[in-house]
Amino acid sequence: MSQTLAAKRYANALFQIAKEENQIDRLETEIRTVKDVFETNGRFIEFLEHPKVSMENKKQAIAEAFATASPSIQNLLMLLVERHRETIVPDLADEFILLVNEHTGIVDAKVYSVKPLSNAEQEGISKVFARKIGKQALRIENIVDSNLLGGIKIRIGNRIFDGTVQGKLDRLERSLLG
Repeated sequence: MSQTLAAKRYANALFQIAKEENQIDRLETEIRTVKDVFETNGRFIEFLEHPKVSMENKKQAIAEAFATASPSIQNLLMLLVERHRETIVPDLADEFILLVNEHTGIVDAKVYSVKPLSNAEQEGISKVFARKIGKQALRIENIVDSNLLGGIKIRIGNRIFDGTVQGKLDRLERSLLG
């Protein structure tokens, strides 16, 4: 079974548990934290994958690292370690987040701007662009890019809305040359 397929199956199972226990928001927050730990702490992954480390030590490390996580997350991580599937955790987290977003009508978006956006600006962008793509709202990650001349660029999935000055200049140049 491919890693992506396995990640989707585990994510679907976790999502069903989250719905049954009415814990979607909590498990989403926790799985984001778990993903961050797995992506930023390479030594932790090396420890979990090392063949000479006993299964008991691996489980103890999981229990200690995620002691405050819900039982559903802890059990999932224990199961993944037992089945030597700890490498799929980031993909599993992404799939779970996609399921939650689809369920709630929210989509993740990266907004590039010259300066940090205020909450009011983020809410305005969320309302306008969520309507354009048929969702309830956007969960905005504001990325400050000092290379921009002005305006904003929004990335939602594989779609890019470029309202930057440079983007407008590029479109003008293409229309004049084309």
